[in-house]
Amino acid sequence: MKNGLYSIHTHMLDGVKGRDSGILILRDGVLVGGGPYFWSIGSYTVGDGTWKGQLRTNQHSPFSDPFVRSLFAGQEVTSGFSGTFANEEAEVFGTTLVGNRSLSFHATLKKLADG
Repeated sequence: MKNGLYSIHTHMLDGVKGRDSGILILRDGVLVGGGPYFWSIGSYTVGDGTWKGQLRTNQHSPFSDPFVRSLFAGQEVTSGFSGTFANEEAEVFGTTLVGNRSLSFHATLKKLADG
């Protein structure tokens, strides 16, 4: 993974309905990102075409639609992920811990700008 600004699109797995999109800044093993409702900070390591990491996510704004419910119930959650990258795109699979429940997710990243 090269340093830079990336778009990220996340979809929950295992029959859980949920998705999110935002941006991530990757810089020398540190990741910082967010979107309209959540922000995240974490770290990652890079191998030969593979990468893995962890992050903490918090909600910064309530949902505008009163019928939308957060999977995280407003609490800080931690996630671990691993995946692959090539050129300016990456894919990861991971697990988010929400209290004592674990939720699986899949995310794709595309590089938007150098950083």
